[in-house]
Amino acid sequence: MFQNAGMGSLVTITGIDPQLGAWSHRAFVPEPLRNEMPDLTAKTFLAVSDARAALAALDSTSRQLPNPQLLRLPTLRREAQSTSALEGTYAPLAEVLTADENNATTAELVEVLNYVRMANMGFGQVASGHSITVSLLSELQGVLMRGTPLHAVSGRIRDTQVVIGRRPDADPLGFPAHAARFIPSPPGLQLEANLRDLTDWMQQKHTGSIDPVVAAAMSHYQFETLHPFRDGNGRLGRFLIVLHLQLTGVLEEPTLTVSPWFEARRSEYYDRLFAVSAQGDWDGFIRFFARGLQAAADQTRIQMVALVGVQSELKERVRASALRADSAHALVDLAVANPSFNVRKVESDLNLSYPRANKLVGQLVELGVLQQVSGNTYDRRFFAPRVLQTLTADGPA
Repeated sequence: MFQNAGMGSLVTITGIDPQLGAWSHRAFVPEPLRNEMPDLTAKTFLAVSDARAALAALDSTSRQLPNPQLLRLPTLRREAQSTSALEGTYAPLAEVLTADENNATTAELVEVLNYVRMANMGFGQVASGHSITVSLLSELQGVLMRGTPLHAVSGRIRDTQVVIGRRPDADPLGFPAHAARFIPSPPGLQLEANLRDLTDWMQQKHTGSIDPVVAAAMSHYQFETLHPFRDGNGRLGRFLIVLHLQLTGVLEEPTLTVSPWFEARRSEYYDRLFAVSAQGDWDGFIRFFARGLQAAADQTRIQMVALVGVQSELKERVRASALRADSAHALVDLAVANPSFNVRKVESDLNLSYPRANKLVGQLVELGVLQQVSGNTYDRRFFAPRVLQTLTADGPA
């Protein structure tokens, strides 16, 4: 199936299955990324241009907001749910949005909320001027895998062979490696060197030679093809798309939800990645990737504007009431930025006494601005129904 030798090489790997005995197969090792754009068709250049325009419009909208970071957490939780679903970890979006980040009730929620922590850490590092390094990627992957069965072997490059997917025509009783859809690089010094080459490449300024959208597509392909960690490569790789756009200055405020579009097209997404390795089809993958970024930017911008509208609507409801305290408007801001919260958070963030915070929450519940999360009796959590409705609304396909 691998028809383009210029994309990488096939290397022999071997192992011993406890039941079936010795086996051998081939793994794919990609060539380092070049410092020039692949040959692209006019149709792909237009898709890249459209993606750049959509990303610029999103960034422009976020810059006009009084506090662009206000919408980061709700957007991140939506991205976390969708990117985890792509890997088979499904938690309902409404449940993700209203979950207590310090007390996840299911294994699925643990993984989803780990993504939010990892993303906030990565965005903070880049915003502070830190480089994207192998060390940072390892640290991010370790955060992503906290509290999971693979936590003990996470936070470092894998030292075992992994396989990806399963071919539908594979022998169910055969060797797992023979049944795999794709086998990435074997562990060892070469894998470590190739990942270091990738992070060095991401740090380079390709201005004038590679469009930032194309660079993000190329680095995403390379990371997913190397598959450098035991688990979490898909989620970390999709997060790196946004981190790379932040690094190159395309997005000042990295509020972008990329995974819902790819999740809706997961089969084509995996096929496009594989076609680069097997056939050198950069053009098809980059066009697909650019279409995804354009749709993601458009939908994130729509949702950003909608949330700002909800924020104004809820503040107007407060103004029309008997409440006059500025803290009531501050609580509306908190409810937009935090899809769910408890009274202790209101006390801390708004610098109020607990009785005052508790009374204020109760007053906004009476106004219909807030509602208590059902099933929460001991540590009561609250949310703004209009915010939740906006965040769970389906965007255009």
